Amino acid sequence: MLKLRKSDTRGHTDLGWLDSRHTFSFGNYIDRHNVHFGPLRVLNDDIVAPGGGFPNHPHHDMEILTYVVEGALEHRDSLGNGAVLRAGEFQRMTAGTGITHSEFNPSKTERTRFLQVWLQPWQRGLSPSYDQQPLALAAHSGWALVATPAGASPLGQEPAAPLEIQQDARVYAGRFAAGEHAQIALDAAEGAWLQVIDGSLVVNGEEASGGDGVAITDAELITVVANTDAHALLFVVRPSGSS
Repeated sequence: MLKLRKSDTRGHTDLGWLDSRHTFSFGNYIDRHNVHFGPLRVLNDDIVAPGGGFPNHPHHDMEILTYVVEGALEHRDSLGNGAVLRAGEFQRMTAGTGITHSEFNPSKTERTRFLQVWLQPWQRGLSPSYDQQPLALAAHSGWALVATPAGASPLGQEPAAPLEIQQDARVYAGRFAAGEHAQIALDAAEGAWLQVIDGSLVVNGEEASGGDGVAITDAELITVVANTDAHALLFVVRPSGSS
């Protein structure tokens, strides 16, 4: 079964320095029909103006993934980490018992675009931690495995994913040239959320364009065909699990 979440139906926050689109309920945007997809709780597409950003603020008991699509993002946190993420890089934070951090666009002239993802962890009270990894995605790369459950050795995947998350979920990123196709197999208990970042994909026969999301349940296979050059994230989770 497929459910298409069109880009223009998402929540929207405009603070001047921040233009944010919310796939699921977030902050002042409440949508009882789109609260989460299994443990996938937040999926925001953020554009931050030059020099803008989020001052120091806390998080608890959440797995947070940040994927920079355009520009750069400067990160600092209470664990002592300080780094600049550039386009194509992923950041993973286990907020656990508590972490504070800030994120700013370090450029005075260029905007930053990034996707921020929150996954509820499989247990509360974990020790906070941080990791950052680049991901080289060519136009014909297909799906690249980004994150897998901590301690897992995914079948058929060598090497293992660069990031480990505290949840039974797999995260993929992909860039596709027009006409390219790719497949991902699901087991009986799994579903998936596919978020198109840019371009146009046909997902199991359903067309989805930049900003659209597709919820996939009761399927054995996810097949994507690129109508145009396209960029997307894919979250394989257990929809009836932690939420």
